[in-house]
Amino acid sequence: MARNVVMMTAVKVPGWEHRSAPYRYGIDAFKKWCVKNDCEFFLLDELIHPHEEMKINFQRYYVFDLLEQSGIDYNQVCITDADCIIHPDCPNFFELTDNKWTVTHCDGDYDWTIRSMENYAYEFDEFKQFDVFKYFNSGFQIVNESFREYYTELLQFYRDHQEKIIDVQKRYGVGTDQPIINHLCQKNNIDLNYLPYQFCMVDLIRKEILGEDMFFTKIPGIYQFNAIPGNEENTDPTSYWMEKTYNYLEI
Repeated sequence: MARNVVMMTAVKVPGWEHRSAPYRYGIDAFKKWCVKNDCEFFLLDELIHPHEEMKINFQRYYVFDLLEQSGIDYNQVCITDADCIIHPDCPNFFELTDNKWTVTHCDGDYDWTIRSMENYAYEFDEFKQFDVFKYFNSGFQIVNESFREYYTELLQFYRDHQEKIIDVQKRYGVGTDQPIINHLCQKNNIDLNYLPYQFCMVDLIRKEILGEDMFFTKIPGIYQFNAIPGNEENTDPTSYWMEKTYNYLEI
């Protein structure tokens, strides 16, 4: 019987192994949420291609092939990043999709969004036309088999323009898969279903809701601990906040 699947990408990238240390909190939190909501949990923890040839952000788009190779009969699939903690009482987002490609708006840093798209547009003219208010976070997507062709299109786009894409990332340091998947969705006029911020709470610092009082956990959602600046006392803020949140919620 087909089940809904959460696929988390948690690969130890050579040279960046320290970044994967706190992933265990996100993995365990999502595993327990999946049990509670009768979903399958699938962990992508090995590279498909060498990281210097294809960053892990792109490799998650092999998700349909990976699930089939693992013998998993899937219905809907949620793709999530490993620097996330899900609240035990987070609503079942699979029930909110209406079988559409489901995402959340990426509205925490419009400067980053615009610069990402503009820097890709220097190399690809087709990227010049885009709607910033439709831009979504590629670290939270819910899809089904009917959208497989677009993941295939993204991977083909990468293979066709691999050197250019790698060069853009090296020169400008912005955007990996996110500008490309957004471009393809807008180009193909995909009718996206947008869920509230609750389901991908990024940029917690910029939104001024991350604090030692843990007030943000009153929202039973998915917390993404990215882009958090460190200091002399806390040189690894992602690890600090993931561990603190995991323990605070008594997951």
